[in-house]
Amino acid sequence: MMDASVKMDAPFEHSLLDESPMPTIGREIARIDGPRKVSGAARYAAEHFPEEVLHGVLLRAPVGCGRISLVDATAALAMPGVLAVIRDERMIRNAGDFGGDAAPVQGVEEVAYFGQPIGLVVADSLERARAASLCVRVSFESQPGVFDMMAARDSALPPTDDIFGLFLIHTEQGDVERAAGEAQALVDTVWETPSQNHAAMEPHASVAIWKEGRLTLHGSYQSPVVTRDQLATVMGLPPSQIRVLSPFVGGGFGGKLGVMPEAVAAAIAAQQLGRPVKVVMTRQQVFETTGRRPMTRQRIRLGANSDGRLTLVQHETITDQLEGEVFFEPAGLATHLLYAGENRVVDHKVVRTNKQLAVSMRAPGEAVGLLTLECAMDELAEALSLDPIELRLRNEPKSHPEMDMPFSSRALVDCLRQGAARFGWERRNTSPGQMRDGDWLVGHGVAAAARGNLFGPSRVRATIQGDGRVVVETEMTDIGTGTYTILAQIAADLLGVPLKQVEVRLGDTDDPRSAGSGGSWGATTSGSALYAACAELRARLAAAAGACVDAVTLTDGILTAPGISRPITELVGNGLSVEGATEPGESNRRFNQTSYGAHFCEVRVNAVTGEVRVSRWTSVFAAGRILNLQTAISQAIGGVVFGIGGALTEELVHDPRTGKIVNRDLGEYHVPAHADIPAIDIQFLEERDLVANPLHAKGVGELGVCGAGAAIANAVYNATGVRVRQFPITLDKLLPGLPAIAE
Repeated sequence: MMDASVKMDAPFEHSLLDESPMPTIGREIARIDGPRKVSGAARYAAEHFPEEVLHGVLLRAPVGCGRISLVDATAALAMPGVLAVIRDERMIRNAGDFGGDAAPVQGVEEVAYFGQPIGLVVADSLERARAASLCVRVSFESQPGVFDMMAARDSALPPTDDIFGLFLIHTEQGDVERAAGEAQALVDTVWETPSQNHAAMEPHASVAIWKEGRLTLHGSYQSPVVTRDQLATVMGLPPSQIRVLSPFVGGGFGGKLGVMPEAVAAAIAAQQLGRPVKVVMTRQQVFETTGRRPMTRQRIRLGANSDGRLTLVQHETITDQLEGEVFFEPAGLATHLLYAGENRVVDHKVVRTNKQLAVSMRAPGEAVGLLTLECAMDELAEALSLDPIELRLRNEPKSHPEMDMPFSSRALVDCLRQGAARFGWERRNTSPGQMRDGDWLVGHGVAAAARGNLFGPSRVRATIQGDGRVVVETEMTDIGTGTYTILAQIAADLLGVPLKQVEVRLGDTDDPRSAGSGGSWGATTSGSALYAACAELRARLAAAAGACVDAVTLTDGILTAPGISRPITELVGNGLSVEGATEPGESNRRFNQTSYGAHFCEVRVNAVTGEVRVSRWTSVFAAGRILNLQTAISQAIGGVVFGIGGALTEELVHDPRTGKIVNRDLGEYHVPAHADIPAIDIQFLEERDLVANPLHAKGVGELGVCGAGAAIANAVYNATGVRVRQFPITLDKLLPGLPAIAE
């Protein structure tokens, strides 16, 4: 085994991906794992049925804050097929934080939120375990809790941790009060966004199997190795004693980043009972027990001079979280860099509440922060009598406004201009409430998109087998984003073999450790590690052929160079394997790396009922080299749908007396359905980011949701003249302002 590595200390001027004579990179390639998924051959966590498997159902707290005083399992244990009611202090109260191998809070006595796991009922069938769980009597001592963030916002304090230094808790420059007093136009507004649920298609599930003192866990996890390390800490085991398998994940969106309560419970039960144990959460348990996007209260203050130049940018966020947890919603993340302006404040504070754990959810920070910032920009444009696009163009910064750091690449202006032309922005409604089609008020909106391009250490093993087939192995999983296909494309192009000769193996912690699947960095981090491995394999093949690597071409399994033509099967012997690695370097500290975009939408609001329908959509993005156009478009569409849900329908409702989630299933928590979504027009601009990585690519997965909801909110205002600042924009919030418009 040989190693090769790439560290991003300088721009990567030349990429081997540009040398492939018959490239697959950049094309619309259907997912190679698609046939397995549609045929049912791809096995998800709950579809593993080891011999003698037992079934567990989580026992959960019926109180929002307090202490469990008694658990009477007598009746449950007397039921047929019930083997145990397990109460073990190693069990965890909520999902694991994504900070490495740190252990989540453990214990089954102290209750921090309604629905917290306090035990596991195990039986020989799911039905028997579920029935028995209903017969367990739980007594508790209730304690006062904090269930209403808005009522408790005066208790807000700065977060305890900046989470790897990524989110910038507080930044301040210039004199914002002086700028506010001198501004020719000033917008000072407060916005509220609710808690949201990830609503992934696949529920959380784990199957724990102990064999010869080693635990194998089949689970649904975005980062199997983080899950393994956290589980090892919880169980008091070395990580080498645990293997986590998660090759297919039916959606995660940040909700499956760390170890989950069902995994720990299954592992403990399987260890104690000596048989495999499966724990699958119901949809209601997923809603109440895993994680949520926290709610926010955001104050936006923007000031500008008479020509539309921003002189003041102020974004202050209050969000909520359980006591002792470090994650917070960094709503001001994009505000740091999106627009120029010399006087600035970005601030975050946290209220500690007794509600379900707050975690990352697709585009944490930008998703809700741009929802408010881009609406405030729309209001400022109206105050200045400027086209909203023109206001954004006049405030395009030459470098990072707060750090005086150059951008690795920045195409926001191009996205706005090309999107406007593609959408037909010049034909928009220019006067709120003045365009009508029968009972429908018609409006148009625009918003910018920005999502930071993250980069982390990752490793991949690439092997050319004796028969010429290529095997790619890494612990990273595929959460529906197309990782199997993209890694296969990279290997095929760099090693000159047909795509069908590449096998990609993912989601096994016994394979090289990756950066995980989250943060829109999966393809670029694992892809860069694969690039390093393939570059070394090319060098080894060249050496075996007696050729200079710079003169080598690899096509259809043949190595050619001046005077040389050799099948690679003759050069690898019984096989040739390299482990490639990549890690951040000076380029990640010297340049701001961000993907950009612009959303344009048309909405129709019924003047009688207040119903909102999105009728037309165009988004233009710039995210470096697009590795697979089909999967990138799919990710962008998914992000836009997320934005539509956040703007119009999605809201977790907490009972203010207990913190209990009232709408805890997909019947009452309303995600957009097919009938809610128009045809979505997506365009990616041609771009290469030489600073980002050897692939010249940037993250795509979360970019689509950034700003999408603001485009809708701006269009709704344009259609009706009603500005809603408390999301989602439901008809009850529009109706009071509609009659005068509708007359």
